[in-house]
Amino acid sequence: MSFEMAEAQLLRRGVKLEEIAQIVFSLQVAYHDDLTMEQCLESVKAVLQKREVQYTLFTGIALDELAERKLLPEPLQAIMEADEPLYGVDETMALGITSVFGMIGLTSFGYLDKVKPEIIGSLNNEGENIHVFLDDLVAGLAAAASARIAHKHENAAVYSTY
Repeated sequence: MSFEMAEAQLLRRGVKLEEIAQIVFSLQVAYHDDLTMEQCLESVKAVLQKREVQYTLFTGIALDELAERKLLPEPLQAIMEADEPLYGVDETMALGITSVFGMIGLTSFGYLDKVKPEIIGSLNNEGENIHVFLDDLVAGLAAAASARIAHKHENAAVYSTY
């Protein structure tokens, strides 16, 4: 398993790392006057280097793809097709990613899960493919990368987020 495999799976599902970095930028720019997209992309890549993040991503994408091919047992197949709001397993997996860089990512994830900006909203609303897990996993990646930047900030002790 590798970073390259994780990036390739995201690309295959229509998600570019730069799109995740854009979300990170929007979360952090208010706290960092000199923040660049390159720093945000570097942070996304750093999160994606972690094996536990890769495993979570591989699992979620596999479940989405199995659901698209109608290969899951019932009632799971019906739950995935309906993107049942009370399912919650998708958010639970994404929270595992957000916690990689501390609890600060939790508030950002909650915000992203509620607002569903940019690629997260696109994945959530795409009718043809099933992205029950992927939209939340992308939000988790963005939240963790945002938290990583916050922890590296020189004023981390007085840092505040959503």
